[in-house]
Amino acid sequence: MENKLIAFILNEIADMLSIDETETSKFEVRAYKNAALVVESLQEPIEEIYQKGGKEALMELPGIGKGLAEKIEEYLTKGRIEKYEKLRKKYPINFFELTSLEGIGAKTAVLLYQKLKIKNIADLKKAIEEHKIREVPNFGIKSEEEFKRSIKLFESGKGRILLGEALPIAESIINKLLENGKVKKAVIAGSVRRMKETVGDIDILAITGEIEKTMDYFTEMEEVQNVISKGQAKTTVWLKTGISCDLRVIKSESFGAAQQYFIGSKEHNIEVRKIALKNKLKLNEYGLFDSNGKMISGEDEHDIYEKLGLQYIPPEMRENKGEIELAAKHKIPKLVELSDIKGDLHTHTKDSDGINSIEEMAEAALQNKFEYFATTNHTKSLKIAHGMNESRFREFFKNVDKLNDSVGKKIKILKGAEVDILRDGSLDLEKDMLKEMDCVLGSIHSFFKMGQEEMTKRVINAIDSGLIHIFAHPTGRIINERMAYNINLDKVAEAAERNKVALEINSFPNRLDLNDANIFNVSKYKILFSIDSDAHNTSHFQFLRYGVGTAKRGWLTKERILNAKPYNELIKALKK
Repeated sequence: MENKLIAFILNEIADMLSIDETETSKFEVRAYKNAALVVESLQEPIEEIYQKGGKEALMELPGIGKGLAEKIEEYLTKGRIEKYEKLRKKYPINFFELTSLEGIGAKTAVLLYQKLKIKNIADLKKAIEEHKIREVPNFGIKSEEEFKRSIKLFESGKGRILLGEALPIAESIINKLLENGKVKKAVIAGSVRRMKETVGDIDILAITGEIEKTMDYFTEMEEVQNVISKGQAKTTVWLKTGISCDLRVIKSESFGAAQQYFIGSKEHNIEVRKIALKNKLKLNEYGLFDSNGKMISGEDEHDIYEKLGLQYIPPEMRENKGEIELAAKHKIPKLVELSDIKGDLHTHTKDSDGINSIEEMAEAALQNKFEYFATTNHTKSLKIAHGMNESRFREFFKNVDKLNDSVGKKIKILKGAEVDILRDGSLDLEKDMLKEMDCVLGSIHSFFKMGQEEMTKRVINAIDSGLIHIFAHPTGRIINERMAYNINLDKVAEAAERNKVALEINSFPNRLDLNDANIFNVSKYKILFSIDSDAHNTSHFQFLRYGVGTAKRGWLTKERILNAKPYNELIKALKK
């Protein structure tokens, strides 16, 4: 899939264009950034879209006009983009690496290059070691320490990719294996199946009667960069996305045992095998065996858990966090499912930093069979996201009212905003304006480095205002890019319980915030959670499955999910 590489190039062009602050460059930067976001979130390889319909098919993608379609076509046909090559000569900097570090934007990257010839992270590390950063105007010892922390965070994610990248690739490989006709059954295993936020590899289990042909087909897939090892039972390849993928061929009578073995975490599996041993049984990837070596279960993993006296444990829970004890008591909860989600309460349109119009978002929401969705554009303080002031919101809501008049029988559109929580905890829009809205999200977009006490007080002030319904992406982290800000989530959850404010599980693949550990911790409070996509274009509604997966890892049931409620119940809950 070329999606990731093309998105990378489009982002790099945007970064280089942003250095020149002209009206034209500002427009271009936003266009390239939006296009990169669209291309990266496509579930279909962009080369296949182009093969089917050429440049015109590319122009049908949200936010891709003629000029951008031509740039993508140029890459797909020539393997290069001339504009990118010219900019690279002007700025020989690895913008992707450097701007992935917290605290470094395109302008800082250029400054570091101009002053110290820093082109990449390796150069930056050397400059830090030699204490050269502090010699640059407006930098100092504190800057060196911050860059060190940022590099450490970036390197901690090396060799792992986001679930949002890995899952579509795994699904694509499985679909191709099944369509080929030689594979009877194939499933995803490992950390991808457990819906971990980042994964180090992809595991696929398959049943086939034509092992050699299946392995040949697998190694020749377009997703594959090179073959690491090839055998009858297991083949490992290195994918173009930068991680490995294992295909294991399993006998049908052992398929359930293999699923149990290869899906669960190491710690989970050790505890399950201990239970088998206590019952004088042996459990491995081939099956469950009695003391005489006779297989008593293996084809179905549900049956394996049952034979061990355990309730079936959903894959997302298999992390040895107490799920085995619950299963022994047959008290595993019925976890929330994607099908339980009735709508999305965090979305953006092109009126702020989204790509699509409210009409296009409504059409996409209908296609996703939502009962409702909330339109929640950014507010005036967030200028980088084209945040809206009170008058712009009022004009925008007139269009929402007209649209509700025409589609209200099919879907309800809630009027809302993602309002900035300012440094002192006050909100970025007038009180009367916020009171007019159906669904208000409060969120932090600035001053991330406040101390815990100050940050916690800031958020609680906003929650105590009685003007927000949901606290969005509550820790502010961006996976492998920005650490969570320092906040006491227990105190925030207490305030949320007191004010009947929901905490968001943001489904955007590089956020997944709250994460599973935080959900697990704060679920002891009597609060609801809202699983939202934070959609910035119509294709982003698909991200909800990652939020649901994270909620399941936090053991949540649909009763705890605000937007699992039907429309009438949702409105009652919001009015509280």
